[in-house]
Amino acid sequence: MHRRNLGVEQLTTKVLICDPIADEGIRMMEEKGYQVTKCWNQPKTKLPNAVADYDALIVRSATKVTAQLLDSAKKLKVIGRAGEGLDNIDLKKARELGIEVVNTPHVAAISVAELTIGHMLALARGLVEGTLSLREGKWIKEELMGVEINGKTLGIVGCGSIGKTVERLAIALGMKVLAVDMCVYGRFVTLEEMLPKADFITVHVPLTPHTRHMVSTKEFEMMKEGVMLIDCSRGGVVDQEALYNALLSGKVKAAALDVFEEEPPKGNKLLNLKNVHATPHIGAQTFEAQLKSSVLIAKRIIDVLEKTVS
Repeated sequence: MHRRNLGVEQLTTKVLICDPIADEGIRMMEEKGYQVTKCWNQPKTKLPNAVADYDALIVRSATKVTAQLLDSAKKLKVIGRAGEGLDNIDLKKARELGIEVVNTPHVAAISVAELTIGHMLALARGLVEGTLSLREGKWIKEELMGVEINGKTLGIVGCGSIGKTVERLAIALGMKVLAVDMCVYGRFVTLEEMLPKADFITVHVPLTPHTRHMVSTKEFEMMKEGVMLIDCSRGGVVDQEALYNALLSGKVKAAALDVFEEEPPKGNKLLNLKNVHATPHIGAQTFEAQLKSSVLIAKRIIDVLEKTVS
């Protein structure tokens, strides 16, 4: 069933934006004469009723574009994901309905990579513990013996645009890098080769059936004692139950997480551990990344809509 071939075009093209994007992209679509509706302050449960009249849907990670939602989108021609990951969109259902899906890969690579390095430095030097202890009136200087990252080995799982940017920054800081790529070979090492050698490990792969829980009990057992883990990829790539056990045992000395299997996390016991740092999925949450993402997703939405009209 191809919904783009409805025979009669709407007089006004309508775009529904479900999650916040920068104003620049919104203005681009309004200048094309599109009717743009911002509904990110509305409960997500109202989306199935709201989406029926729209030609385009724009989301970030917060909105789940399910098969049920798509069944309600009678006129939808395109879904725009302002970001890279597509795990929150039912791609199979979209294909069945002839709805095109576009995203904005690579635009947040620098932002995510910088957050990754920031988390790594915070783990290595106890920045979070130091801040919290001072707020509590404590002076725990002797307890905060850190390590230099210079000369240490960083294992990078996934060497797309983000992983490559992390690699470049890590090398500039004097680290040795072992890169594991899930798709290609050559200079890359296998996961099994990297795990026992890395002092720090960072994960940068999309969430797919192949990568779900790709770092779990077996992989933690292969790691060096006292390794530190950073996960700024997608919740579900790292098995969080296995990570919890590895942190309790000391196999993993500390972990920094920007993503969770459930977001926002509710009652997540990892957050009760003092050797866990966490941020609320802010990898792409910089002014620069959001500006680039907004402009690019607007361009791609416009391209698809103009193609369908012509």
